[in-house]
Amino acid sequence: MANAKWNGQVIAESDNFEVVEGNIYFPRSALKSEYFKESPHSSVCPWKGVASYFDVVVDGKINQNAAWYYASPKDAAKNIAGYIAFWKGVEVSK
Repeated sequence: MANAKWNGQVIAESDNFEVVEGNIYFPRSALKSEYFKESPHSSVCPWKGVASYFDVVVDGKINQNAAWYYASPKDAAKNIAGYIAFWKGVEVSK
């Protein structure tokens, strides 16, 4: 099972995940939705497409843009459609 933790709280966990470029991508259903807030931030990956972001919020602390996903990934990254990955101090393990 893979899990993601931030600020002492498990924010996602699942037996089902994808690994791309060393990042573990969790299915959206694995997220504990109370810890996520949509962010207006976006970025572009040449082979995956446009990434959207979530802020992670635990116990009143905000980790801006700490989770990202590709709502409509390019064909080369179709396996991560509907999946979310983490960075910025979020501890991910499997």
